[in-house]
Formats: sequence, C-alpha cells, structure tokens
Amino acid sequence: MLVFLAGCGSGKEGVLVGDKAPDFSLPSDDGQLISLSDYKDRQTVVLYFYPKDNTPGCITEACSFRDRLEEYKAAGVAVIGISTDDAESHKDFRETHKLNFTLIADTKKKAVEAYGALSSLGFARRMTFVIDKSGIIRKIYPDVTPSGHASQVLGFIKSME
Repeated sequence: MLVFLAGCGSGKEGVLVGDKAPDFSLPSDDGQLISLSDYKDRQTVVLYFYPKDNTPGCITEACSFRDRLEEYKAAGVAVIGISTDDAESHKDFRETHKLNFTLIADTKKKAVEAYGALSSLGFARRMTFVIDKSGIIRKIYPDVTPSGHASQVLGFIKSME
C-alpha cells in the first residue's frame, strides 16, 4: 500500500478515494528518479505532501514518520514525502533530522497539482494519501495536523489488513 502526504488544493479538485493515483517521475533527495509506478504490485505507499523543509510543522511531521518507520515497513508500506523544495534542500532536511525515508522534489509542481495539493501560496499543502498496491487511493487526509499524524495513518493502514 502507498501512503502519500500532500497539501490541500488550490481550487483544483485533485483526486478522490477510489481513483487511480496519478503517476509521477521526480528526483529524490539522493538524486534518483522515483516513480509511483515503481511501487505498483509491490508495496502500499504513504505519500505525504508538505510545505517546506526545515520548518517547525514539517519537522514534527517528518520526524513522526521517521520514528514509526519500522512499523510502516513491517506493514509493507513505503513512506514518501513530497514538497516543492529542490533535491539539495531535501538532502539537507533528511540529513539534519536523520530521516529514514525518501523525499521527492517537485519543483515544477506537477505531482502537487495532480493530487490537488497546491496551496494559494504556491507551496504544497499538508495532505496525505494512502495508495494500495494496485495504485488505488484508499484514504485521503486533506487537513493534516503534524503531531500524531503518522500514528493516525498507521492505524488506518492496520485496519485495512
């Protein structure tokens, strides 16, 4: 299952539960090109969109996923964070906070827009998507509170088993 965290929309509808998750190919913090389709038929994905690296709420949210990552892995889930920051900013963010999951740079805002996660300020809004192995969106968290969110998402994933 895939879970993506994303920000809320910019007036664009985005996607709904039951929709096929939009695919993307974007650079990660370590320079690899990551595609959602890489996970199809292999893992559930938690995709989370967040506004900006190294800001208080984003640090809280990222560290909560970091701290629960072994539980996500045990459930067969990959966690991926996406923002409009560049790969170098993501690398610094990941290293500074010892993040143990992939961060993806969407500087052209293609995935952010496809998921309806673009804020009126041009950043990703805090929003999470749970995507199953077949690439279908199973849950959307449109208004994420950073503290406790990783536990909330994990609870949903465990209820799907």
